[in-house]
Amino acid sequence: MDGKPKPPNEDDKKNDVVLQIPDLEEPAGTANQSTDENQPRISTSSPVSTTTSSPSRKPPLPKTLTRRKSAFLKPSRFGEQTVQFEPNMFGTENAFDPDQDYPDLGKVSPKVKVSGKGNAADAQAIDYVDLCRRADKLKHRRHMKVKIKVLIEFTVFSVILGCLVATLTVGDLKHQMFWGLEYWKWCVLIMVIFCGMLVTRWLMKILVLLIEMNFLLRKKVLYFVHGLKHSVQVFIWLALVLLTWVLLFKNGVDRSETATKVLDYITWTIVSILIGAFLWLLKTLLLKILASSFHVNTFFDRIQESIFHQYVLQTLSGPPVIENAQKAGKVKISGQLTYANHTKSGREKKETIDMAKLQEMKREKVSAWAMKTLVDIVSSSGLSTISNALDESFHNSTQADREITSEMEAMAAAYIIFKNVDKDDNDYIEEEDLLRFMIKEEVELVFPLLQGPETGKIDQKSLTDWVVKVFQDRKALAHALSDTKTAVKQLNKLVTVILTVIVIVVWLLLMEIATTKVLVVLSSQLVVAAFMFGNTCKNIFEAIIFVFVMHPFDVGDRCVIDGTQMVVEEMNILTTVFLKFDNEKIYYPNSVLATKPISNFRRSPDMSDNVGFCIDLMTPVESIALLKSRIETLLKSNTQYWHPNHSIVVKEIENLNKMKMALYFNHTMNFQNFGEKNKRRTELIIEMKKIFEDLKIKYNLLPQDVRLGNLDAVTNSST
Repeated sequence: MDGKPKPPNEDDKKNDVVLQIPDLEEPAGTANQSTDENQPRISTSSPVSTTTSSPSRKPPLPKTLTRRKSAFLKPSRFGEQTVQFEPNMFGTENAFDPDQDYPDLGKVSPKVKVSGKGNAADAQAIDYVDLCRRADKLKHRRHMKVKIKVLIEFTVFSVILGCLVATLTVGDLKHQMFWGLEYWKWCVLIMVIFCGMLVTRWLMKILVLLIEMNFLLRKKVLYFVHGLKHSVQVFIWLALVLLTWVLLFKNGVDRSETATKVLDYITWTIVSILIGAFLWLLKTLLLKILASSFHVNTFFDRIQESIFHQYVLQTLSGPPVIENAQKAGKVKISGQLTYANHTKSGREKKETIDMAKLQEMKREKVSAWAMKTLVDIVSSSGLSTISNALDESFHNSTQADREITSEMEAMAAAYIIFKNVDKDDNDYIEEEDLLRFMIKEEVELVFPLLQGPETGKIDQKSLTDWVVKVFQDRKALAHALSDTKTAVKQLNKLVTVILTVIVIVVWLLLMEIATTKVLVVLSSQLVVAAFMFGNTCKNIFEAIIFVFVMHPFDVGDRCVIDGTQMVVEEMNILTTVFLKFDNEKIYYPNSVLATKPISNFRRSPDMSDNVGFCIDLMTPVESIALLKSRIETLLKSNTQYWHPNHSIVVKEIENLNKMKMALYFNHTMNFQNFGEKNKRRTELIIEMKKIFEDLKIKYNLLPQDVRLGNLDAVTNSST
């Protein structure tokens, strides 16, 4: 081996990519190869990495080890960094281009993102069609399974019913006996066991239909009927089985002592199962009541506000319905929100909700069924903003309603909404522009939310800030509802275990297996178990009380615990996960949190703040009075940031040259959005610095004694 590369053959020449490196001298054997005009050349300065198809070349091996992400690494729900943007990004040069392809700007799963350019987009579209076909096939198979199950049940019911009719009408079968019982009794028992669920299902469907026909019953009890219908159905079926067994088999026939004992065992077993079904029904009812009341007390206001914000985004992104109605001579009284309701079969059904009725709802009077509907809207449907009409005008294609899934998409949606509402290109939106889309009562609620600073108008930055905030609040609310559902399921599992133990104990007592000696043995074992698991049971009970009764925070709330500021990441029945400012996750047992004081920023009203500063003691009183006046003017001119009421106090005088002062003021927000709070505080301090400079208020150190001496003399004296 002489260290020179082997010249490739003619086939390899056609596929190789030659890298031109000017700093190195080319070998003599490859001089003709580098001057071939048919060879593509790529400069080493190009940022694009190109691979070769030559089989003789191998990709370069990395010099360092590549770490694999741990399988246990779970990304944070709120780990996405806030998108930083400035007002100039909405200018002419940097404005969002509606025809530009933004990442993930469409509706997320199950759709595949299609860019609309090149063959790659066509391939993605083909994959999307293939996925849709597969999904349709799976749905068709599920429907086929359901139909086959119903067909089998009807077939078995028809066969048994025919046998029953035959045993009652045919003369030869009337008096035929099997184990001392007529054939028709056996037919009735088999029919009740195998077809009782089918009959009870019909009864429950009829009951639900009657309740839905009555408006008051539908409003009050339909939520509980849908949640309890399966448990009621099982309970009625077991009651029919027990009634049939007792009336037809237990009495009226002389049997041996052993047979009677076996029948008693079967009877008490059915009774135990029936008691378990009743306890299961009671457990389901109590959990439904707990979940409904918990949602109403905790999330009703936030859900009502979130749905109204979604209606505002959907309305402003669509055509001017009020203006069009006025041109057509129609009067639009109130708006409606359209959302996608996913049925149990997987189909997407469009539903509407009247915003006027939503605003009239009160927490004390809202029904469980209405609350379930509101929770489903937030949980199942995303924050849809851009309607079909707007998509056609900007993208020249028909698309479904889109959903915001990131802060970048929220910013893009805010830009498109702003351009849709601002028809005169004034770079701001006035109240008259909103009246083209909504009625006056709705505009009076919306305009203060979007109003920009000082101008009293809605600019691009104010609208973008609001849309991003709505997206963040909606995401936090959806996570909170999801964790609440998970906590209820975990509680359901705990109660199920307890009910199983109770049913087993009842069965042992009814079967007379649990005698006094057995109970003594079990009680001694329970004492040992209480010693081992008593603290665990106590912690579980305290955790349940903490989550469902105390409930001091929700997912997404910013809290202070033990002097550390954290955001609630996830809530479970036993533990809560917090996220610190550096995305460090901290796990707290809920039983420990129940004993700690917790400060919740989201649930706090507008919070106060203070800024300390020092001035020279020799500052004239007139300058201090002017300072107070200027600060008061500053706060009153920015009422969208701070409340006018404030206080400037002198804390102390130090060293006869420094006077410590402090400004106490109130923000027009709580500190849930801590970044916005720091930004406002920074702006206030900068404005105060400008006031100090204008009034020439300074701070000087005390006079210091400075002794001057000759360095050479000091050196000579030291020697």
